[in-house]
Amino acid sequence: MVSYVSHLECAESGKKYEKGKIHTVSDLGKPILVKYDLERLSSEISRDSIENSKNPGMWRYSPLLPVEQEENRVSLGETITPLVNFPRLASCLGSNGETAFVKDESRLPTGSFKARGLSLAVSMAKELGIRHLAIPTNGNAGSALAAYASRAGIKTTVLCPDNTPEINVRETQIQGADTFLVNGLIDECGEIIANGKELLDWFAVSTLKEPYRIEGKKTMGLELAEQMGWNLPDVIFYPTGGGTGIIGMWKGFLEMKELGWIDCKLPRMVAVQSTGCAPIVKAWNEGKNFADYWENAETISSGIRVPSALGDFLILDSIKSSNGFAISVTDEETIEMQKELGEKDGLLLCPEGAATLAAYKNSLKSGLVSLNDRVVLFNTATGLKYPLPEVEASIKKEDVDYAVFKSK
Repeated sequence: MVSYVSHLECAESGKKYEKGKIHTVSDLGKPILVKYDLERLSSEISRDSIENSKNPGMWRYSPLLPVEQEENRVSLGETITPLVNFPRLASCLGSNGETAFVKDESRLPTGSFKARGLSLAVSMAKELGIRHLAIPTNGNAGSALAAYASRAGIKTTVLCPDNTPEINVRETQIQGADTFLVNGLIDECGEIIANGKELLDWFAVSTLKEPYRIEGKKTMGLELAEQMGWNLPDVIFYPTGGGTGIIGMWKGFLEMKELGWIDCKLPRMVAVQSTGCAPIVKAWNEGKNFADYWENAETISSGIRVPSALGDFLILDSIKSSNGFAISVTDEETIEMQKELGEKDGLLLCPEGAATLAAYKNSLKSGLVSLNDRVVLFNTATGLKYPLPEVEASIKKEDVDYAVFKSK
């Protein structure tokens, strides 16, 4: 199997790092990104060969991924996630239902988009001989790491804030990780892991503190382009916490552009956050290149409850370079749109996915996007992992009052 990785480099300074070695962050404490010999790749790999690939799911894009040996791929049956329209709700928003779609990442193993990044991170850990991985998580990353690491025979330790959705914590534990609840936020969990590195010799796969999760997330953009006939939407709404998804997709779009696989206009990237934790939105509105720490972060959208992102400057650069924007929505708006889409079109979004729908609705109202724009909203996980409203209506079989059915 041929690898097209040329080197790795600091996302801020551009300093180069040798491939095939274990890396965390750069000398400046910034993310390290994987770079490819795109000139060589374009001369040896055609877009047609990608379309005709027999590799499943994201592994069809293996020439643009860093795993060198095929036997080191750790897979749980990743699939191409669908683009699903929502015509009834779109009609309520004034659209004909043919311009807006949900890319439903809940169809992946472990029920979330985290499968992409953690599959790559664990595959590279296997290739580099790492035997113990640790991660701080608000839920889905922990369960994905547990599953893929168990598949690879690698030990894992997972630290979750104690208000992480219960199903995520239980899922993580039952899939083999040593799982702990912490009375703090995700960054505080990360600090515990960082402080324990020398004592326990574990390797942290925290967001953007290793180079490879972003490469897995990049496949969302590669896959989207192929699904749309090597075209791209006008606007992408993406729930943004640590930011690997939005950064990874933008990286993938630029690589495909340089390869000549796409020649369309690149989409406007929209970072969606909650009003209870919106450091990127605040930085965007203030015209800053870096985001301030968000105090007392709280939102039902646990996946975007990230008060400080190591890749904040990369998120903001992706937004700026694409002529996009950052927007926050309330938890109340998120819950309302989750309920409305479920009732009208039968799609159960996770809160983070519902937040993108709320942001889209608000952006239509404010004129930030138009009804003619082709829009893709990312649903990053199954709604079944989160608390749902209780069913309160009941009937007694001995004395059925059929009037109650008419009132529903």
